[in-house]
Amino acid sequence: MNYHPASYYLPHQTPMVMVENIHLINEEKCICSVRTHETGILAPFLNEDKLLPNFYAIEIMAQTIGVWNGYHSLLNNKIPSLGMLIGGRAIKTTLPAFPYDSHLMIHANLVLNDSKLANFDCQIFIDQQCVVKGKLNVYEPDESELEDLFGDNRLGEK
Repeated sequence: MNYHPASYYLPHQTPMVMVENIHLINEEKCICSVRTHETGILAPFLNEDKLLPNFYAIEIMAQTIGVWNGYHSLLNNKIPSLGMLIGGRAIKTTLPAFPYDSHLMIHANLVLNDSKLANFDCQIFIDQQCVVKGKLNVYEPDESELEDLFGDNRLGEK
């Protein structure tokens, strides 16, 4: 199946889009990818050694979940909305930073979806080796909650 770029499904603006390509979306899984290089979308986040610090892994996994949610929202004729990362468990990484010009494959597997709250088991792979894994809990606020939180200044929305 052909998908739009990941940014199509996310309510973010550049430079805050951190995943690029979509390889699979179904009812229970989303697989996205991004490359760490100086001309790519992650360029603003590379350190002086052209490495991507590993703490960005959480946002990259969360945005893969956002792509999954945005895709399913559009299938149901709804506009993709902001989601919130509310926590993570057992997040482990084998790298202090992602090497320059790494091709990151991000997998988000749905574990639980209960109305506005969901849990995903996530992994990031480089060359088919898992370098990050963890479970992320996410929440999708409704319009009134977003209004209470942000008013008319919803950061990151298109």
